[in-house]
Amino acid sequence: MTNRHQIENCLGAFNQDYRHFIRQTPLWKLPGKALGVACAEVWLKLEHLQTGGSFKARGMLNRLLSNPIPPSGVIVASGGNAGIATAAAAKELGVHCEVFVPEVSSPAKRARLAALGSRVVVTGAAYADALQACLARQQETGALLTHAYDQPEVLTGAGTMALEIEQQGGLPDAVLVSVGGGGLIGGVASWFEQRSRVVALEPELAPTLFKAREAGEPVDVAISGIAADSLGAKRIGSMAWDATQAHVRDALLLSDESIRAAQLWLWNELKLAVEPAAALPLAALHSGRYVPRTDEKVCLIICGANLDPASLV
Repeated sequence: MTNRHQIENCLGAFNQDYRHFIRQTPLWKLPGKALGVACAEVWLKLEHLQTGGSFKARGMLNRLLSNPIPPSGVIVASGGNAGIATAAAAKELGVHCEVFVPEVSSPAKRARLAALGSRVVVTGAAYADALQACLARQQETGALLTHAYDQPEVLTGAGTMALEIEQQGGLPDAVLVSVGGGGLIGGVASWFEQRSRVVALEPELAPTLFKAREAGEPVDVAISGIAADSLGAKRIGSMAWDATQAHVRDALLLSDESIRAAQLWLWNELKLAVEPAAALPLAALHSGRYVPRTDEKVCLIICGANLDPASLV
């Protein structure tokens, strides 16, 4: 399982040679009242400003730097963000990239992939279908496989964002994290461990971790809803499962309506243009699914911004 020593070494490598690529994204501290929340402070980790528009750049670059890359390059299946991050990292390193995306992926994300010079293959109704096609293609070409969420280098890279939060602001009382396949929460939980309360958030229509906890192990679930293009894994990753079992007590579900309302609030009130997956932490506060103490400092991971701006009206 990813550990804090690995995360520290990864961030050190980023800061030494790739500060132009992996950005130290801002930590915006606001009084709780500024967001309509009855707590001392709300911290917004603005990871949607990361290279490629999401936290995924950290894990994907770490995966590529940690392994030899064959002449056929790299290959990934993604709802969009992991593909964009892999394509950006491949362009940075000057290697070929092939990305398999499902039909549910947004046109905005596909356009971004093409602009980064990757070969884009649209196949299957959901992420799991694109993944199967990607794995078959990888067997043909021998390209380095970058998994969207279930590789140790990916979790370690994601954990560097949590380390940055502590460097920038100290330890928050709670960290609210959106969950799809679990790469982000796996990395965040591996850094904070029990020192901050890490809370897993999922859409009601994409409850991979919630259903795994009901079953006592990772299971396949039906995926749909407003955030399916980025939180569209049908099963929680095995590494995220281990990390969350060790370090995450709470797994909460949110309605699509509350997620959409939070997304629009972030745009209308703070001018943050983010995708639905990035709005789950605020939705948890506004809907009352997570109720902080009045003296609490709560950190919201604003994880991605690959959206069509026209969707914010």
